[in-house]
Amino acid sequence: MAPLSWTNETTDQGVTERSFEVAAGGENVPGIAWSPEGKDHWPTILIGHGGTQHKRTPGVLSLARRLVRHLGFGAVAIDAPDHGDRRTAPEESVAPNEMRQRIANMTPEQLKAMADRNRGAVGEWRATLDAVAATPGFSFGPFGYWGVSMGTAIGLPYVASDPRISAAVFGLAGVGNRPGSERLAELAASIKIPVLFLFQWDDELMEREHGLALFDALGSDDKTMHVNPGGHIQMPFHERDSVEAFFARHIRNTD
Repeated sequence: MAPLSWTNETTDQGVTERSFEVAAGGENVPGIAWSPEGKDHWPTILIGHGGTQHKRTPGVLSLARRLVRHLGFGAVAIDAPDHGDRRTAPEESVAPNEMRQRIANMTPEQLKAMADRNRGAVGEWRATLDAVAATPGFSFGPFGYWGVSMGTAIGLPYVASDPRISAAVFGLAGVGNRPGSERLAELAASIKIPVLFLFQWDDELMEREHGLALFDALGSDDKTMHVNPGGHIQMPFHERDSVEAFFARHIRNTD
């Protein structure tokens, strides 16, 4: 198991932020860890970003800092393959609407390549938690996972494979006619931990019946689905309250 390689550290308003790299699958995967200042151990939530985003996207940063400040938890995020600091091509300046249209119009070959890439990212999360669980403070656990959209496409198979995850938030994803969706449904059935599933009724990237099917496939007896009107990136901010309450209920803080 390769340890985390720390690169820098800052503390602001009670939140300590440290950048790191971890070796996984022959690559050095960049990430960030957040922890509460003045504590010696804490539960930790792994945060998986969405497609076209990265570990420092505003939604990831705000969720991580909120978990630290409000719950005394830690948080960890990494760049998915070909995202953030792992991009193999220069970053394009593309409007969000145009990017969503590109994703919606992907060919079957492009969708399969994306599914293959997501499968490879599962091992990166496992290697990350291996290293995090050997790091003072983070090592006590317990651990949870949050990730919607691509964060579910990668995170659900990961959570299904790692018994160290005690509770998870998924959403903005489904099972339908895309490559890998049958496997996603099979893995969902094996998940028995508490799950909060977030969905947008008017999601332009994911048909509502496919999202309902994924929620139905989850094997947990303790699962809740929140559905709000609006498109893929229009999830209301108050769902952060739901996420915080969910983790506070299911992830035990050992203090």
